[in-house]
Amino acid sequence: MSIKDIVSDGDIYSIQEVVENAVKQSKPIKVLDELVDGLRYAGELFANDEMYIVDLMVAAETFQEGLKVLQPLLGEKKREAIGKVVIGTVEGDVHDIGKNIVKIMLETAGFEVIDLGKDVPVDNFINAIKEHQPQILGLSALLTSTMVEMEGVIKAIDEAGHRNDIKIMIGGAPVSERYAQSIGADAFAGDAVHAIDEAKKLIEMSK
Repeated sequence: MSIKDIVSDGDIYSIQEVVENAVKQSKPIKVLDELVDGLRYAGELFANDEMYIVDLMVAAETFQEGLKVLQPLLGEKKREAIGKVVIGTVEGDVHDIGKNIVKIMLETAGFEVIDLGKDVPVDNFINAIKEHQPQILGLSALLTSTMVEMEGVIKAIDEAGHRNDIKIMIGGAPVSERYAQSIGADAFAGDAVHAIDEAKKLIEMSK
């Protein structure tokens, strides 16, 4: 079975041994590409409703277990980040499963991700923008009652004078493209795979 299949199948107990054997026969960066392909494929299955979110989480954990073997071997060969993203679940919302998967997928795609966690106050987002100077801010919400906080974050960023410095992407179960447009967000991502696509587009826009 290939590394891609092991990751997408979530075979967390086999991945480290398989990766250890693979690096004896191939360059670590090539093995990394195979790990990435596996997680990307799992994300595509989830986006197409062919995989449950629990299975995607296990695939992500399997990817990370394989990555543990590779990290000491990659050294300076680690890829240069294609962009920086600050991400967090808005205040009042303690759900972070989707956000965590998006974080892993973005990192897999080559982004540097600063994760502020869940139930994040507006000021924390603004402070993170000042400190890290990311190109993208990702806002997540799972509840209809908390997604309204996204608009508050965007307004606060505007009032703080940082709106022109950053692209804002939102996502979560109750969120839609229409809602994103209505609150002045730059992009909407319905799942982790589309989050990568949208983030790449936003990076190009910010250049």
